[in-house]
Amino acid sequence: MTPKRRQRLLLVGLLVAGVSISVALALTALNKNINLFYSPTQVANGEAPENTSFRLGGMVVDGSVKRSGNALNVSFDLTDTAKVITVQYDGILPDLFREGQGIVTTGSLIDGEFIAREVLAKHDETYMPPEVSEALKQAKASSYQSGSQPNE
Repeated sequence: MTPKRRQRLLLVGLLVAGVSISVALALTALNKNINLFYSPTQVANGEAPENTSFRLGGMVVDGSVKRSGNALNVSFDLTDTAKVITVQYDGILPDLFREGQGIVTTGSLIDGEFIAREVLAKHDETYMPPEVSEALKQAKASSYQSGSQPNE
């Protein structure tokens, strides 16, 4: 092998190694920042990861909002019309938050209880977050097929 060919081979090898390292670092960073969406049915079925941040969306069940005295702690039930999950939140709820409305929360499932860090409410009467809308459609379709009513 000539010295010029060896130099080119070394340059190509270094280039491939550099690109590989860059791709590995980018994928690692993306994996840490990914925030998956789960429906209440998926959480109830055990598909959502424990102690890992994810988004949970659905409709706030009428009559389920419970506030604890003067504190900012609030508890409410979230449903996709098939399953119901209780959400614990410590903070100020958005002005548009109310019962019977679609919301998306970000938080973690800790010991079987969803602890929300952030609660997002829809911004007008016609908007529904795409993930919540899709989860409601899937839950409705599966409840029609099985003939079941929402669990409470």
